[in-house]
Amino acid sequence: MAEAPAVTVAAWMARARGALAAAVGPDLAARELRLILAHATGWTAAQVSTAAGEIVPTPALALAEAMLARRLRREPLAQILGTWEFFGRSFRVTRDTLTPRPDTETLVELALSAPFARLLDLGTGTGAIAVSLLAECRDATGMASDVSQAALAVAATNADRHGVAARLDLVQADWWDGVTGRFDLIVSNPPYVTEADYAGLAPEITDWEPRGALTPGGDGLAAYRAIAGGLAAHLAPGGRCLVEIGAGQGAVVAALFQAAGLDAVTVHSDINDRPRVVSGAMRPGHACG
Repeated sequence: MAEAPAVTVAAWMARARGALAAAVGPDLAARELRLILAHATGWTAAQVSTAAGEIVPTPALALAEAMLARRLRREPLAQILGTWEFFGRSFRVTRDTLTPRPDTETLVELALSAPFARLLDLGTGTGAIAVSLLAECRDATGMASDVSQAALAVAATNADRHGVAARLDLVQADWWDGVTGRFDLIVSNPPYVTEADYAGLAPEITDWEPRGALTPGGDGLAAYRAIAGGLAAHLAPGGRCLVEIGAGQGAVVAALFQAAGLDAVTVHSDINDRPRVVSGAMRPGHACG
């Protein structure tokens, strides 16, 4: 049997980019294909970028082709790779969790702008927020909750990977149910996509990521109402709460925070100058319990 012809990096990239660009655009296709080829070969993405004339080893070529086929079915690249970068660290990702987005790093940066000792992350998913915060603040401890036991298993893997498992309690909880104690920092990236907007999202999201982690249905604000309703019982006086928001939700979420007894309520923009996070601090004397 004749051997398969040798394929250079440049030739594979050109052919694969032509196939994938129709779905995601040429620029994103090129970036993703570099990551696919890096994963398949064991090279770095930088090595792939400068290896145009190199022959792709046969086993790596077979793996890259299989990964490309999955991507062409619109499976998210993070799930194909099994890991994704967030705040300078690699996190395990599965179909049971959202892929950590760069926009959410704004929340982490803001949370790190003041000290904290006890953290709560509501709806933790991969655990990317809680794990990142505890990895940066080595004297802090925390709790992270999620309604999905499968997501908590992923979060446990990530906590162990980054050396914070001993300082992070993982609990299965539907918002405040099952959460005990008081915290000086509460964070959340809750489901906030409206029912109408969810229908228009890309198939990488609607077909592959957990719907409940993206939309609560209706106006997309149900999670914020639930979070605000428990702050008086769980946020320490002077403690901070930060939540990620979607487009057009800043004013409504800010009003919910103010009604819950928070002062210094602020809407913060992300790196793209889009409103992304609402923060506030519990008014002394307002917390109950």
